[in-house]
Amino acid sequence: MLNEREIESCYLGQFIPVHYHHNMLMDQNRMNAFQAAIAHAVRPGMKVLELGGGTGVLSYFAAQQASKVYCVEFNPDLVLEARRFLAMNPNGHKVEVIHADAFDYLPPEPVDVVICEMIHVAMLREKQVAVIEAFKARYLARFGGALPVFMPEAVVMAVQPLQQDYAFNGFYAPIVQFHETSVAYPGTLELAAPAVYSVLDFAGPVDSLIAWRGSFEVKQGGRFNALRFVTRNLLSIVQEQGSTIDWLNHYMSVPLARPFEVVAGDVVEVAFEYRAGGSIPSLQASLRASLASDVANDSVQARQPAARAVEFA
Repeated sequence: MLNEREIESCYLGQFIPVHYHHNMLMDQNRMNAFQAAIAHAVRPGMKVLELGGGTGVLSYFAAQQASKVYCVEFNPDLVLEARRFLAMNPNGHKVEVIHADAFDYLPPEPVDVVICEMIHVAMLREKQVAVIEAFKARYLARFGGALPVFMPEAVVMAVQPLQQDYAFNGFYAPIVQFHETSVAYPGTLELAAPAVYSVLDFAGPVDSLIAWRGSFEVKQGGRFNALRFVTRNLLSIVQEQGSTIDWLNHYMSVPLARPFEVVAGDVVEVAFEYRAGGSIPSLQASLRASLASDVANDSVQARQPAARAVEFA
C-alpha cells in the first residue's frame, strides 16, 4: 500500500503524465529564463544538484559548464526519459540521473549550486519549500560549512483585486483560472495595483506558513469578484549589475464566493493564510475580503451595509 507521502505525491502531480513535461520543454518563458540563470550561476568546474529533474533539461543547461551534475527524479518513467534525452545531447555524460526521492536524497559530495523547480503559483501544491528546507538540514549535518546557492534564490509573491469575467458561452462558472502574463484578457479588469504579500529567501530559513492582511485603494470601479496571485521567481541575482534573472509564473485568479461592488476611492481589506505546498482549496478556505470598516461614504454604506468578511465556499 502507498504511504501518506506517496498518496500526497500522486495527488500533487509528481507522477503526472510524461507528456506534461514535454509541454514544459515548449514553454519558452520558462526555458529562456532558466537557461540564462544557469549560465550565469554555474561556473566551469562546479558541482550541481538538481532536485526533481523531470526531462533533465535544466541539468543539461548546468552540464555545459559544470564538471558534474546530480539529477534526482522520483518518477521512474521520467528517469528513463531523462537518461535517453541526455545521451543524445552534448555534455549529457556529465549528468548522473538518479532514481530517488528529493525529500531524502543527499549527494555524495558537496555541491556549489542546487536547482529545484517544484514551483506553482503562490507556492501552492508543489513541495518547493519543504524539499529545500529538508535538504538544508541534511546537507549541513553531513557536510557543514556554507550552503550551496539555490535556484531560485528567492520568490516574490503579490496579490491584486480583479473583476473577472466568468461567463463561458453564456454559462456562468466562477472557477480558478490561469492566465499568461504577456496576454491582455478582455474579461479581466484590474481594480487596484498589486501588493507584495510574501518574499521567500532560500539563503536563510523559510517558514512554510504564509499569512497576510492588507488593504487596497480601488483605482477603477467594478465588481470585486476575484483575486489575482502573482509569483515572480528570482532565479539568479546578478550582483555586478544589481539585477536579477526572473521567471514569472502564469497569473492565477481565484474567485470570491460573495463578490461586491466597489468604486474608485474605496478601500478593500484582504486577509488569507496557507502553507507552502498546500492545496488551492486551503487558500480559498482562509481568504477574507471586505470593504474597510472606516469608509465613511454614504453611497458605499448603501451598497455594503457593514464591513463584513467575504468567505470562499
